[in-house]
Amino acid sequence: MSHIFALRVYYEDTDFGGIVYHANYLKFIERARSEWVRSLCIDQRRMKAETGTVFAVRWMESDFLKPAVFDDELIVETRLDRLEGASLHLHQTVLRGGDALFDARVRLVCIGPAGRPVRLPASLRAALCHAPGEKPG
Repeated sequence: MSHIFALRVYYEDTDFGGIVYHANYLKFIERARSEWVRSLCIDQRRMKAETGTVFAVRWMESDFLKPAVFDDELIVETRLDRLEGASLHLHQTVLRGGDALFDARVRLVCIGPAGRPVRLPASLRAALCHAPGEKPG
């Protein structure tokens, strides 16, 4: 099972040629990750306030497959590949219809108040381990 986030390409997302500017794909998948975490009933503001922990992108590999253009309706599919002590490995794909336009492998790390990796919060681990179809790894 995966999380689906829908979006539309606006003029501001495009370059002079009307094609989505490459850096905006990173914004699209960031929004999708935030909504995925929210769908697991994890409040990131509360997590930071109570424990001082936040998520940071540690590593990313991406592939630009086909261009998206102004007014396209896109979806971002987010899947958990692996869960480790302090990190999550995700696979995110931006699709138009059934066509993959952008593909990314993302490693998120949980960072504590001292700026160092810390174990994932128990509430997040529990939500991921009980989410239908998710692979805790």
